[in-house]
Amino acid sequence: MPQSINVTRVGIGVIIVNQNKEILIGKRTGSHAPYYSIPGGHVELGETFEASAIREIKEETNLDITDPQVIAVTNNLETYRKEGLHYISIVLLVNDFSGTPKIMEPDKCDDLHWVDPHNLTKPHSDASQRSITCYLERKFYKKI
Repeated sequence: MPQSINVTRVGIGVIIVNQNKEILIGKRTGSHAPYYSIPGGHVELGETFEASAIREIKEETNLDITDPQVIAVTNNLETYRKEGLHYISIVLLVNDFSGTPKIMEPDKCDDLHWVDPHNLTKPHSDASQRSITCYLERKFYKKI
């Protein structure tokens, strides 16, 4: 396991659902590579979860999202075991967006595509997998 950083971080994961009930995922090239995951990032100091989701999605995909709703929280201990980074992720759901997904940060993501949430592209990140499981099972939190 890589060296741990002695801080728990707060992440944001956003499940964006299109009209075909597919969700948007990307392939990570920077941190957490080579895993696929829903888009997201970090909560900045003083930022609401909703504002963080809107900012991160615009920065990563150029989509404009409306009315993101908090639906779950995940404790991503597999990421901690593999990378030494402990994240608690706030998961938001978005059904209303405008634009076409576009890779805006090629140093962090090199592929964006829509997938059936029941048939995820592999390998898939711990945080994203847990988030999608909560979404599909309509659970706010799922024990590890």
